[in-house]
Amino acid sequence: MLLDTRVTLGGDIGKGGRANLRLERRKMARCQYQNGCLFVRGKRRKMWVARWREDVILADGSASRVMRSVVLGPVSEIAGRREARRLLDAHLSPINQGQYRPEATLLFSKFVAECFETGVLPTLKFATQEIYSALLRKHLIPRFGGQRLCDISRVEIQHYLLEKLKQGYAWETTNHLRNLMSKVLGTAVSWNYLADNVVHGVKMPERSLKRPHQFLSLDEVKRLIAACNEPTRTIVLLATMTGLRIGEILALRWKRINFIGEMLVVAETCYMGRFGTPKTRASRREVPLSPAVVEALKAHFSISADRNAEALVFATRNGGPLASNNLRNRGLRSACKRAGLPRLSWHALRHTHGTLLHVQGTPLKVAQAQLGHSDMATTLEVYTHASVIAQREAVNLLESQLFPSVPKKAVERSRTEEVVSPIN
Repeated sequence: MLLDTRVTLGGDIGKGGRANLRLERRKMARCQYQNGCLFVRGKRRKMWVARWREDVILADGSASRVMRSVVLGPVSEIAGRREARRLLDAHLSPINQGQYRPEATLLFSKFVAECFETGVLPTLKFATQEIYSALLRKHLIPRFGGQRLCDISRVEIQHYLLEKLKQGYAWETTNHLRNLMSKVLGTAVSWNYLADNVVHGVKMPERSLKRPHQFLSLDEVKRLIAACNEPTRTIVLLATMTGLRIGEILALRWKRINFIGEMLVVAETCYMGRFGTPKTRASRREVPLSPAVVEALKAHFSISADRNAEALVFATRNGGPLASNNLRNRGLRSACKRAGLPRLSWHALRHTHGTLLHVQGTPLKVAQAQLGHSDMATTLEVYTHASVIAQREAVNLLESQLFPSVPKKAVERSRTEEVVSPIN
């Protein structure tokens, strides 16, 4: 019979039989399984070296296969070829099991210029764009720009951040560098240039403050307001009594102030003349106004050139937003000098508001809503500056409960009048 002969049918090729196996193999893709190779390199200090092939993504986006070499360790520390083979198999395992994803040979600087700055930065807030661009230009590109994306390691980034702290950079700045690096490499992972974001797992040391945050006592606030000229006086009063960020104040419009209900709405912010949405979702909030602030805003409204609902509360002659830096240098710091106070930033007034809320016993949840923080830990760690008087009263209260018979010293002033300021 025909079936008993050794005749092979061409139609059987590729149908799972063994017929014409040699011809069938010619049409199959090359198997990805590989053993790699091991050899010893070096004369004085001999090292085990492993070599294998792996796929990469070239700068133009095309795929290619390259030879990869890795030093496994000194011959004196690796117990023979069998141990070296075990180390090599650990490198080959993802490739042979089909879990390896080709990585990009694109330079970090080229990826930032051609992908990140054109595809990711425009989607962020303007203030974030400015900060990220400065950090890339001054720090990350000079350090990592000449390296391939696939060559940047977790250990290298960890050492880089620790070195920045040793050089005197603030913890916040160093953490910004870490977050930005993670965002860049995370984008490379999302766009299939990398298999893993090596920043994950990089740790920052415990946060420490180089100097205490600035804030004012009640007496210093009064002296500062008395020394200010308009419109700085109204801005200082508004910042101290509401805790608004300077960008939120400069973007405030008349339509968002309810004089009858004594309330304002934070729905916009301004940074370097650019308007945008508030910093976080929690920053979109309603803030109550005290009668003193309402009267100051009414007086400012009466002398404003543009009283349209869409007009800015604090504007230039052309109706544009004021520049916070100029206002700080010419208005706030001049007033500080006249009041006998150290140079302040606008954020010091926000710290002052949070500290005074804390001293008078305002619940933390209320302070969080007032300041517009999305995380209560920010309110607790940054803005509730414990004063010496508040600490002393806590100790005195404990003493009165444990030793009620011990004579007490008379307290002449209330604790809110004795807030100790670290700027003096």
